[in-house]
Amino acid sequence: MSNTTPIFSKEDNLKFFRTLNKRVNDYFKENKIDKTGNWKLHLKTIVMFGLFLTPYFFLLAMDMPFWTYLLLNVVIGIGMAGVGMNVMHDGNHGAYSTKSWVNKLMGGSIYILAGNVYNWQVQHNVLHHTYTNIIGHDEDLEAGRILRFSKTAKWYSHHRFQHYYSVFLYGLLTFNWAITTDFLQMKRYLKRQLSYGEAKSPAFQWTTLIITKVIYFSIWIVLPIVFGITWWKVLLGFIVMHYTAGLILSVVFQLAHVVEDTVNPMPDENGEIENTWAIHQLFTTANFAPKNWIVNYYTGGLNHQIEHHIFPNISHIHYNKIAEIVKQTAAECNLPYHEFKTTRAAIASHFKHLRELGRKPQLA
Repeated sequence: MSNTTPIFSKEDNLKFFRTLNKRVNDYFKENKIDKTGNWKLHLKTIVMFGLFLTPYFFLLAMDMPFWTYLLLNVVIGIGMAGVGMNVMHDGNHGAYSTKSWVNKLMGGSIYILAGNVYNWQVQHNVLHHTYTNIIGHDEDLEAGRILRFSKTAKWYSHHRFQHYYSVFLYGLLTFNWAITTDFLQMKRYLKRQLSYGEAKSPAFQWTTLIITKVIYFSIWIVLPIVFGITWWKVLLGFIVMHYTAGLILSVVFQLAHVVEDTVNPMPDENGEIENTWAIHQLFTTANFAPKNWIVNYYTGGLNHQIEHHIFPNISHIHYNKIAEIVKQTAAECNLPYHEFKTTRAAIASHFKHLRELGRKPQLA
């Protein structure tokens, strides 16, 4: 990661964000509604937690055929991703409720999803949302040597096949959270003194991480064994659960930022980015399947990434309504608004982009 912080342009001759922000604020004022969640989000919370935890209780309480056991772990993984996208995500953005303690409670659901609040808020809220798609600052684009997500990343010969093997690696996302990523991130972030909101002491952060990891593995590994499930079935179910959730979450992210139309702006010699922060989001982010009710509902509005990136403190349940405002304002300012009509089109674009990035630079 680079230590030189990019600076966004302050010149918005188009007055894009000023105009957009006023229009969006007017929408909420005229309709007399809060920007945070409402009963729809509260009901969805029950649905997602039910999808996540109900199969777990069935596993503990019933003896069942092996195929049923694996299928229920797939359902748990689907619910796990659903809680992450719909509940945890809004909570950690302060968008779930007008009450801060409710946001902290819902944001804290990440602890039973294998993650850590501090790490997630730094990586997502600070680094990803501020420096979207900027190489060396947005850690969501860091994939080591195994995947190449930008033209500036070093090319290796195995990248020629990354559009084939990448999808198999995407499922490891949350499994890595649980085992290694949180520890490595915490060490790195505390060393850089990064924080989101009120900074806590390193001792507090490490203690929280260790205690919550012990609780997490007690719930998902130890308790099922205590209830009589064979240890190898528990471990296999754990892997299936995580692989399902990791695959869903990884693909949703990639469709928003690593597709053909999005770019990776680089700072100039003075460390400045060409566009203002809000306009930068339009160039680096894409929506997909905006009219698909199921995709909208399940992904927590993360298929409306443009709206989410410009207004991260607005709950996702409002994105459908404000999307037209954003799209119209972008068109008036002659700015891009990347949007795939279907999920299938976005997936095709992502893997086509991976294939291009996997070609040897001299040949690309």
